Amino acid sequence: MRASRGYDAQVSDPILQSVAAHLDELCTDYEIIDCDPDLADTAAFCAHYDYPPEKAANTIVVASRKPAGVHAACVVLATTRLDVNHKVRDLLGVKKLSFAPAETTKELTGMLIGGVTPFALPETMPLFVDARIMDLDWAIFGAGSRSAKIKTSPEVFARLPHVQIVEGLALEP
Repeated sequence: MRASRGYDAQVSDPILQSVAAHLDELCTDYEIIDCDPDLADTAAFCAHYDYPPEKAANTIVVASRKPAGVHAACVVLATTRLDVNHKVRDLLGVKKLSFAPAETTKELTGMLIGGVTPFALPETMPLFVDARIMDLDWAIFGAGSRSAKIKTSPEVFARLPHVQIVEGLALEP
């Protein structure tokens, strides 16, 4: 992969521009892959564009209900299931936690579900990454827009200051 530097100047989506600029700042190689917004959900994307689901990652925003107002982003393989009721709840130290509604996800990140990316998130938002992702040589992530994906090495997470790599963040289905 070669960094798609300068790509951000060619797109009109400000979130995708922000994500590309953030990846450029991290000096990481990446590829921006265009996709039909109707095929942005991971299973549909992988099937249509012939990417293996075991190389795809989902970024999921969670929100606490007790106490209200605690949020985090979690990155897990598409072939696994986020352990929101135990692992993430314990990491955040809250009593009740669930997947953030689409409106909350958009409000917190500026992104739509199906396009949420772990890159260029607000630095105040905790970012938990399942340790299994770190074993991959590359993975597909959301790009901040439903019209694109990012292909990059998970080693990029070592360059982000607010990331916590977590064993057992996700469960096998």
